[in-house]
Amino acid sequence: MRYKLLEHTADAMVEVFGRDMNERFANAAYAMFDQITDAAAIQSKGEVRVVIDSESREQLLVDFLQELLFLHDTEGLVLGEFEVKTDGRHLEAIAKGEVFDEKKHKKRSLVKGVTYHRLEFDDEAGTVTLLFDV
Repeated sequence: MRYKLLEHTADAMVEVFGRDMNERFANAAYAMFDQITDAAAIQSKGEVRVVIDSESREQLLVDFLQELLFLHDTEGLVLGEFEVKTDGRHLEAIAKGEVFDEKKHKKRSLVKGVTYHRLEFDDEAGTVTLLFDV
């Protein structure tokens, strides 16, 4: 299991799982796109490279997801496969997917952003909790 949806009154809160930080970042991206459409239905027809530096892993995760959301908003991309390498301050990722097609991809939610509210890394449990503004 990559993530689970947690109960929240207005937005989409998820708990993301992963053996290491790389996998948790990748699964956070997957969870975000799975709120937008069925991420399992996204084909890896093309790829984008993302490189980001940040002051903290919390900032890095938000910046990474915001960059992917920017690509969705400006280029119509939906992404479903992620290869992430990060040390918590530097990130290099390859995200694979395709252009959103209304005939193929069912629209689920409009994700407007990623928030810092309730953002929490739990290294012992191997989880990250985060909230998407929908």
